[in-house]
Amino acid sequence: MVAARRSFEGSLPLASLPRLRDALCEPEGQVGYGIGFDRDNLGIPFAELRIAAELPLQCQRSLRRFLLPVELVQRLGLIRDEAEEAALPEGYEPLLVPEDGALRPAELVEDELILALPVVPLAPGSEPVEQDWSPAEDEAAQASPFAALAALKKKD
Repeated sequence: MVAARRSFEGSLPLASLPRLRDALCEPEGQVGYGIGFDRDNLGIPFAELRIAAELPLQCQRSLRRFLLPVELVQRLGLIRDEAEEAALPEGYEPLLVPEDGALRPAELVEDELILALPVVPLAPGSEPVEQDWSPAEDEAAQASPFAALAALKKKD
């Protein structure tokens, strides 16, 4: 693929990506991708992966469904063993090519989408939860460890 400078484009249903599917609110929609193979000026073989998708997630503030737009361009340096990783220039992510040399586009797309997921999904424009909370006076008195000592002292 690298020698022939091949490129591929396609789309996958989100439901066909099992590891990503569990992180989504519902596995509806498509992901479009493109993969182009080539060598750079230094002769390093690479695959350039382009991904466009809208991931349905659940906002952790409002608990409502929202679509997270994802647009990625990732240059993957193709390596045969882990020792070659150090030779990759800046801007390349290492991709260990299996022994048989076969790359699976669906797995590459799924890996990149999983990495693009936020740790805590928050819908744009969602209101933050009120942070200032103060307990009532009677709750504060009950929660104080010294309140129990003061009550014992009054009994004496």
